Amino acid sequence: MQEVGIRSSQYSLEQYGIHNVNDVFWNLPTAALYEHVVRRREGLVCHEGPLAVTTGHHTGRSPNDKFIVREESSAHQIWWGKVNRPFDPAKFDALYHRLLAYLQMKDLYIQDCFAGADPQYRVPIRVLTGAAWHSVFARSMFLRPEKGEAVDHVPEFTVIDVPQFHAVPKLDGTNSEAFIILNLGRRLAIIGGTSYAGEIKKTMFSVMNYLMPQVNVLSMHCSANVGAAGDVAIFFGLSGTGKTTLSADPERQLIGDDEHGWSDHGVFNFEGGCYAKAIRLSAEAEPQIYACTRRFGTILENVTLDTETRMIDLDDDSLTENTRAAYPLSHLDGSVPNRLGGHPKNIILLTCDAFGVMPPISKLTSAQAMYHYLSGYTAKVAGTEKGVGKEPQATFSACFGAPFMTLHPMVYAEMLGERIVKHRVDCWLVNTGWTGGPYGVGHRIKIAYTRAMVRAALSGQLTQAKFEQDPVFGFYVPSEVPGVPSEALKPRGLWKDVSSYDAKARELARRFARNFEDFGDAPEEIRAAGPRPDFSES
Repeated sequence: MQEVGIRSSQYSLEQYGIHNVNDVFWNLPTAALYEHVVRRREGLVCHEGPLAVTTGHHTGRSPNDKFIVREESSAHQIWWGKVNRPFDPAKFDALYHRLLAYLQMKDLYIQDCFAGADPQYRVPIRVLTGAAWHSVFARSMFLRPEKGEAVDHVPEFTVIDVPQFHAVPKLDGTNSEAFIILNLGRRLAIIGGTSYAGEIKKTMFSVMNYLMPQVNVLSMHCSANVGAAGDVAIFFGLSGTGKTTLSADPERQLIGDDEHGWSDHGVFNFEGGCYAKAIRLSAEAEPQIYACTRRFGTILENVTLDTETRMIDLDDDSLTENTRAAYPLSHLDGSVPNRLGGHPKNIILLTCDAFGVMPPISKLTSAQAMYHYLSGYTAKVAGTEKGVGKEPQATFSACFGAPFMTLHPMVYAEMLGERIVKHRVDCWLVNTGWTGGPYGVGHRIKIAYTRAMVRAALSGQLTQAKFEQDPVFGFYVPSEVPGVPSEALKPRGLWKDVSSYDAKARELARRFARNFEDFGDAPEEIRAAGPRPDFSES
């Protein structure tokens, strides 16, 4: 075995049971990893410097292939069910030993990093992978130690990611050849059978959702930014709702685009990079993210390119609708260097309403904010996970991130509610989905309008605005927003047939009510804050 690179840890591979491997590359810098990617034919260098890779069969997450080992130290805390499905410890051991056997005489790439920007709460981690470009991804996505800082990096959690190794379902007890299995007792996760790099990122998010509440830190699936006055805003939302796009605002500094903690000190990013949807990005609508697709160190996942000119085509969805750009946060001009912020002044809950009945912006009471946080309504958009087709699918995802919530949603909801009250946070619901009719009839709300509404909310311009209560959904809709036509604020008037709007609104309200039956133990104030399916417009 030959070891290359900067080894900043005495914690050896033998402690994982890894023996007889070929070359081991420790913490290689991005430029060196580029050379490995090209030499191993894993990807191509594009015009202006990004790295183009493809992920093969899996172009999104595989939620049906994720498991958590049911073991003594964590079993009583896990939210078991469709999201967190149990995996037998003996089956894990057997699969892990087959994985170790596969690794013999293979090259390995290791990045020793951190999850969590707040020094008090950060978690030393290790990402060990068999693909060089996945090492670039880990290096960009997680926080790297400062020079000389990690003299002896002792990982508190390790991800072993081997895309080329496939499970045998009948033998291994998995759902398919792909697997994402967390063993919280052993502080270890194994990933195989999929090259989609997002599995690495979301595996560590699931881990942080388990670890952080134990130290009184609320873990959140949100982006965060801060204004010139130090006012922090957080944006909750699932993939495709605009969480990354809206938080990348040239008038505000970005703290992070996807995963954060909220401690007694304020908000901090879990990551050191961004993982943005790249399909049909434009310099006009998303200038900062678009610019990152032209940078050295950016990974373009399933983005097509001309192999002769090496020019990329961000509009081409022939491989998947879920094309991605992964890049260090430092690529964005004006990002917060230490990835820390104070307590939020505003919380924005983002939804992508496929029914076309929700207003583009609404003010929420604290109880309504809790209700909609627990509901997590949106539409799954094409490609973000396996099995989602061309049309959006209406869905409810607790905490706007149920696939990653290791504990029961009420654990996170109670922590959020306490913080909203304590810090007197203004809460808003912003719909980036359809208006003028449902998907297929109406049209997507203009991003320029959404930006104007968000800026008005964050700047305090809506503090003195007049609001009208929506009769079905109950939240409060402003009558005017600077830069937005007043008729765009009330979706009912944009439908050709208002009776069809009323019927569709009541249908969605009934879906909310059915979904919230899962939270019968929530306080009455929160349960009463939901939509009213029985309301009839006079």
